[in-house]
Order: sequence, then structure tokens, then C-alpha cells
Amino acid sequence: MSPAQRLATYFHVHLISDSTGETLNAITKAVCARFDNVLPIEHIYPLIRSPRQLERVLKEVDSAPGVVVHTIVDREMRVGLEEGCRRLECPCIAALDPMTAAFGRYLGASLTTRVGVQHALDNDYFNRIEALNYAIGHDDGQGGQDLEAADVILVGVSRTSKTPTSIYLAHRGVRAANVPLVPGAPLPAKLFAATRPMIVGLLVSPDRLIQIRRNRLLSLNETRESTYVDIDAVREETVRARRLFEAQGWPVIDVTRRSVEETAAAIINLLNTRTASGAVEALE
Repeated sequence: MSPAQRLATYFHVHLISDSTGETLNAITKAVCARFDNVLPIEHIYPLIRSPRQLERVLKEVDSAPGVVVHTIVDREMRVGLEEGCRRLECPCIAALDPMTAAFGRYLGASLTTRVGVQHALDNDYFNRIEALNYAIGHDDGQGGQDLEAADVILVGVSRTSKTPTSIYLAHRGVRAANVPLVPGAPLPAKLFAATRPMIVGLLVSPDRLIQIRRNRLLSLNETRESTYVDIDAVREETVRARRLFEAQGWPVIDVTRRSVEETAAAIINLLNTRTASGAVEALE
């Protein structure tokens, strides 16, 4: 049987956290993505902060043995978890320990023992909530009257990942609006009048764009042909978009082979470069 035909390997992974478990979930997905045909069956146990809760978790592990990954801070709870995993003969991994140790050696700083400290309701948390509300309210050209409040405005033809990129940026605290390029429809005047936000053009190859659009139409049970997926019309859309971006001097990101995360990272890098340049100009 060839590798492409191999059946996926399923395994249980138990994610135990004294906070929300979001960190563990992200780490596990990133690690599992490095393996072909490996699919984790995730069991998530957030806010585990007492021996009684830990006892319940270990019973769950016993009923579905697998890898145990945790971010437990409390020393006694960690010992209890590790001993329980040894008894059940399940690997127990403290996900953040290697990085924490390396940071500690470099900084010469002591560790905090407060649980859930990474999710404190600080200014960053509220900034992310505000950014998320802004992205939702300014999706696909909505709320165009308030574009000046954005950190970044994404402009592109239909299906260039404008919405998911805006939402991802919001989770990083970046206020992102997005404006679609619709054939025959004028762009809002306030887009060209905006001075505070950075405007970024998103492009994708015509072939890839048609593929994405066809999949979208199929998901809507729409089988009729239209200019939406016509190769000549799509190429014209792409050419017009590129010309617009060049004429306005907007930075352009080709998202053809980029994930949403990679596109967002590129945008954040552009924002950071712009901020750094502004700081240098201010000093001069």
C-alpha cells in the first residue's frame, strides 16, 4: 500500500490545563500537523485546579490511554498528575517546560506560580475583544464610515481570504477592516481618504481563485456557470486589482500559496516595519 493510501492513525491525547486550555490545543495541533496520516482524538480538561478534579481526569485517561500533555503550574498538582501517568504507563509531557527553562536561564528570573496568569483580563485582552468586534462590524465593506479607526484595511477580489485574515489579526489585537473589489461597483471614497490605516492589497492567481470559487459555489449547491468562475473574467479582475494596488502604492501580498496565519504574519510584519520607520522619522 502506497503512503498516499495509508489509513490514518488515530490516538488519544489528553490536554490538561489549569486555565482555558487554548495554549495546549494550539501546541498539539501544530505538532500533529508535522506528521502524515496522524489524527489526534482530543480530550480537553480546562480549569483543573484541585486534587478531586485531577482524580476525575486520571480516570478518563485510564479509560482511553494515550499521550498526556499539560500546563499545570501548581507543584503538588504536577506531582500528582505525573505519578498518576506513571501508574497508567502513559507519557506525561509538560508542554511549556523547555521554553520556560530556557527563558529562565536567559533572564535570570524566577517563575510565577499563579495559575491562569497568561489569561489575565489585562489591556491586551480587552484590545483583542475590541479588535474582534471591529473586524466583524467592518467585514466585506460594512461600517465603511469608520475606516479611519482601523490599523489595517485589506482590499481584494472575492475569495482572497480577507475575512478569515481580518479575524485572525483581531485575535492578535490588530483592528482590521476589509473591502471587496466587486466588478462594476465603486470603492468607498473613505477608503482613499483614510490616512491612519495601512492599506494592503491581497492577490491570488486566477487558476487558484477559480478553484476556490468553484468549491464555494458547490457548497451552496450552485451549479450554473457565471463570470464569477469564468477564466477570462477572473483574469481581468486580477489584472484590475493589481493595477489599482500599483497606482495607489499599496503593499501587496500574494496569498496563492499562503495560509491565513502566514498572510496575517506578513501583515503584522508590515505594520511593525511601518511603526519602526515612523519612530525613526520622529527622532530625526
